[in-house]
Amino acid sequence: MTDQQEAPVKKALFVRLVAQSGKGGALETFLRDGLAAVLEEPDTTSWYAVRFGDHDFAIFDTFPSDAGRLAHLAGKVGRALVARTPELLEGTPRIEHAEVLAFKLPDSSGQVRG
Repeated sequence: MTDQQEAPVKKALFVRLVAQSGKGGALETFLRDGLAAVLEEPDTTSWYAVRFGDHDFAIFDTFPSDAGRLAHLAGKVGRALVARTPELLEGTPRIEHAEVLAFKLPDSSGQVRG
């Protein structure tokens, strides 16, 4: 990558979610269904919803800039998560902002770039 090229990822979010007892399945469904909305976000470079156990979940996503990260937080999934927090989660989501130090992404041809 030359100095003239813009890195496709510079910023990230790591959001830890703890489901209420008996709500793990509902939170998993919510996260799976959220992918459709995230696919509409041009500045969300990558988005992962993961499950660590019965109650432990997380979202990890990357962005080219702070503007993209803020747009994502204010987007459909972010708003829906805030609205459904009392129903699905123990406490509030723990949102951590991060700087991307290195990355590996496939390009549109499936080749890895970074």
